[in-house]
Amino acid sequence: MTKKRLLIIAGIVAVPVLALAWWLGSPLFLDDEVNETFPTPVAAPASTTTTTSPGEVQMTTVAPSEEPPSAPSQPVALLAGNFVDADESHMGTGTATIYELEDGSRVLRLEAFEVTNGPDLHVLIVPGDGSMDGAVNLGSLKGNVGDQNYEIPGDVDIETLGDVLIYCVAFSVNFATATLG
Repeated sequence: MTKKRLLIIAGIVAVPVLALAWWLGSPLFLDDEVNETFPTPVAAPASTTTTTSPGEVQMTTVAPSEEPPSAPSQPVALLAGNFVDADESHMGTGTATIYELEDGSRVLRLEAFEVTNGPDLHVLIVPGDGSMDGAVNLGSLKGNVGDQNYEIPGDVDIETLGDVLIYCVAFSVNFATATLG
């Protein structure tokens, strides 16, 4: 084989190897910061009536509501826990709190959150028995640093939950755990 052919083959092999190395290694050196605001319920708009007469200025009146306005309900914290390291290489801090919003929906809120970055990290909620059977994947981790929100499907039984995991799906490795209580 000629030297030119060997260089071409080496180049073809090197590109995917370098891409894989970047995908695996770059999260160790880069932080992905996210700072989402807490989800708040949207107030219903007041009903309005607009009237115009020839030669008159348009007037808008607000119809009185049948119920007196009330202060918006505050979200209710159902379960919470603090993140702890999975091991010496996979570390995490911050809190995980499950809130019920005024409309009945539930959200997992990560606050003051930081975890070792890695490839293909997901947020899982798992049953209290610690098994992965019945784990619910809430989606990819939005960032390894910062406050963030994850919607919890309505069919998830909150009473059975035990932990929130930051989990690498590609390698089946836990990065951090928050035990809910």
